[in-house]
Amino acid sequence: MAAKNSSCITEFILAGLTDQPELRIPLFFLFLGFYLVTVVGNVSLILLIVLNTHLHTPMYFFLFNLSLIDFCFSSTITPKMLVSFFSKKNIISYSGCLTQLFFFCFFVISESFVLSAMAYDRYVAICNPLLYTVRMSPRVCFLLLLGVYVMGFTGAMTHTGSIMSLTFCGDNLVNHFMCDILPLLELSCTSTHVNELVVFVVVAIGIGVPIITVLTSYGFILSSILHIHSTGGRSKAFSTCGSHMMVVSLFYGSGAFMYLKPPSTLSLERGKVSSLFYTIVVSLLNPLIYSLRNKDVKVALRKTLGKNILF
Repeated sequence: MAAKNSSCITEFILAGLTDQPELRIPLFFLFLGFYLVTVVGNVSLILLIVLNTHLHTPMYFFLFNLSLIDFCFSSTITPKMLVSFFSKKNIISYSGCLTQLFFFCFFVISESFVLSAMAYDRYVAICNPLLYTVRMSPRVCFLLLLGVYVMGFTGAMTHTGSIMSLTFCGDNLVNHFMCDILPLLELSCTSTHVNELVVFVVVAIGIGVPIITVLTSYGFILSSILHIHSTGGRSKAFSTCGSHMMVVSLFYGSGAFMYLKPPSTLSLERGKVSSLFYTIVVSLLNPLIYSLRNKDVKVALRKTLGKNILF
């Protein structure tokens, strides 16, 4: 991350969410609350999956990694954003900005592919239940997860390398609460046409490929569910997919709105609001959705709390 900087800028100033002083304290406590709930929710889900053997299945293997990614993702963004509410100048070094950008890209792309792996898992479970143990063997799950993190690393390196190739000459005020790609492109004093193309291609792959996987998987799932004659069977199949579809809609919807539009059609102020959804709100809602709508997680929670109370 600390590669040689070809620009004269050694640090950036993050503008934060608002420049209105009266909103800073309420927003600080709001997002501090969000962050605490995110940490507690995701860590609790991780511990539940580790401590309960009946959750040691491919579905919860990917959910474990989703919670881990959400925890790290939120911790990459939120603490620095909270500082901005009390700092006159929320300064971040050039290398620190690139480091935050790298981990931001790594976790957001990894989450995108984890969600697609979870959709494939549900497809196999519902459409090919007799082959489930073969198609979702520990080796297959490991290879899928390896692919998730390889794609995350590759995308993050591409985005970070693209930003490192730019020259920053004068203005160092990043109109955002984090070091994101589009606000940094705005500050470059050299042409960014190639960089914008790189952003579009990488994001199209990082969001487009998983979305196609998710839509294809759920197309087959819906077809299979419609062929189930019993009402109870249909209800059970829908319930196992409902939580995942809610998470998928929130994450891909906000991400596509932010990045799969030409920069000229989306103001950075609106971009901040969109960024809040997939950086903070989704990470907050994921453990709540999977715990409140998932019977297995509720059972695991009751067992774990019961053991602790008895102890």
